[in-house]
Amino acid sequence: MATSNEHPPDGWAFLGIGDPLLVVHDERRDLLAVAGTDAHSRTTPVAVYNSRFFVRRTLIGSRFPVHAMAFHPRRPLLAIGTGKYDGGYFFEGELLLMNLKTGAVASLIEHEIGRQVLGLEWLDEQSLRVLMAPSDDWQDEAAHEYGHVAVVGRTDWTAVPAQSLDGGDLAGPRIPAPRPDPREAAQRAAAELRSLWQARRAVPSQNL
Repeated sequence: MATSNEHPPDGWAFLGIGDPLLVVHDERRDLLAVAGTDAHSRTTPVAVYNSRFFVRRTLIGSRFPVHAMAFHPRRPLLAIGTGKYDGGYFFEGELLLMNLKTGAVASLIEHEIGRQVLGLEWLDEQSLRVLMAPSDDWQDEAAHEYGHVAVVGRTDWTAVPAQSLDGGDLAGPRIPAPRPDPREAAQRAAAELRSLWQARRAVPSQNL
């Protein structure tokens, strides 16, 4: 079967993560993280691939929808922010840290309910900026449009234990944090994958 330059003939099903909703590309290390949605599973699939050949390196399942991912600038680590509103009070979720060499995943937030993590950014090798929803929406009409931002510092993130981030680590100022439209997020993810797929297909012809 002929392969399209736009996307594989079966769409993105070959990735094994259902419909892609979030894509993060580390060009320097040729790494690609993709979070999807699988209608047949209760977990949200997150996979890491080689971005040149789309070869999968690891696959995990998150208990909550994934809102943010960020590759560590130097270490073989991927930070994953997840969560959801429980429908009545709490914004629950996890900050996951995946070791790309071993495939091990640690849930870093100490509290049982956790926090809904909306954004992640590595400021440097030791500092991770974390944007979270409020803990709950009790008497807070703007809770669904605002959040709190904290910068968490650790000397060596490869050695950070599970459930080691407490309320003090995650305390920070309140800032606007509008929630993105899932449909727009899915469109951005598909556009990023198309771009990478086209680049992959262009490589053989350049070497002829």
